[in-house]
Amino acid sequence: MHPANLALRFLLEMAALAGFGMLAYSASAGGWRVVALIATLGLLMALWGVFAVPDDPSRSGSAPISVSGKVRLALELVILLGGATAFYWTGQQLAGFGLAALVLLHYALSRKRIAWLLSQ
Repeated sequence: MHPANLALRFLLEMAALAGFGMLAYSASAGGWRVVALIATLGLLMALWGVFAVPDDPSRSGSAPISVSGKVRLALELVILLGGATAFYWTGQQLAGFGLAALVLLHYALSRKRIAWLLSQ
């Protein structure tokens, strides 16, 4: 994967986490806001980092919990597009649509990786 596309994916990951964080924070009240924020971000980061396809060239290659390429692709789409949806639900429609558009651009530029994932 081209380094610029890897950088884009990293930024998309961070933006998706921000969207989910905003949603978790705004959907909670009082002191639970911080708990919801930390729990949501911790869960999403764990899912992203732990479930991987062995020898994925766009990652470190290690897979703490090995999954098929289809499962990994679905996980990525759920988190990245879920972050866009979370922005939308918190009233940040422009950010939500912008993130969704960039996710689609990223995957349009990642056709080789998608084919590789689907073959695993």
